[in-house]
Amino acid sequence: MANEGEGVTGSCHCGAVRIKVPNPPEWVASCNCSLCTKLAWLVAYYPDDAVTVSGETVPYIWGDRMIGIHHCPICGCGTHWKTLGEDFGRMGVHARLLDGFDPAKVEVRLFDGR
Repeated sequence: MANEGEGVTGSCHCGAVRIKVPNPPEWVASCNCSLCTKLAWLVAYYPDDAVTVSGETVPYIWGDRMIGIHHCPICGCGTHWKTLGEDFGRMGVHARLLDGFDPAKVEVRLFDGR
């Protein structure tokens, strides 16, 4: 993956939203909830303060209203999720947006979100 020594960067399709994480994910979650299934998200988890998201995002809030699932308002790519209340000590980043990410090279853990 690109830039492993200085963190890993990525972006949405149009480049308006940029993401930087400290390191490549060792594993990602593949959730089977109705939203993640439709959007093909593979989520990498990081501490909130370890992720930099620059550019405007819009949260989509649904279900139990525990998290805001952010996307780029220009191209529509889902970028990350953050908690809306209780601090989970982490946030999720859409790993497919990270430069050089190859899902064949990381462990994919299935998460039953239904």
